[in-house]
Amino acid sequence: MSVSDETTTVSDGILLSDAAADKVKALLDQEGRDDLALRVAVQPGGCSGLRYQLFFDERSLDGDVVKEFGSVKVVTDRMSAPYLGGASIDFVDTIEKQGFTIDNPNATGSCACGDSFS
Repeated sequence: MSVSDETTTVSDGILLSDAAADKVKALLDQEGRDDLALRVAVQPGGCSGLRYQLFFDERSLDGDVVKEFGSVKVVTDRMSAPYLGGASIDFVDTIEKQGFTIDNPNATGSCACGDSFS
């Protein structure tokens, strides 16, 4: 694999694990809405400089990057997309922790809470 192939693979957008897709679907089913997408954004803030935001959104913004995982749509705005290329979102449900986790190869550092990165 050449370096350019690796770059293409890493920048291919967000990856959603099956567990995360199932949880998003269950939450959407609870809401009783099929017109919402999971929006993943990066905003200034947090301990390390940038903060992840995950929320349901019905809007479609100019330049949005949309990926579908089964019946779940994941949307990223054009400003956040470069920070999230190759990031994978998972859902963990253990005795110690429950929630979505983001493994981002673009992050050079993060804080202990896991909500913020640089």
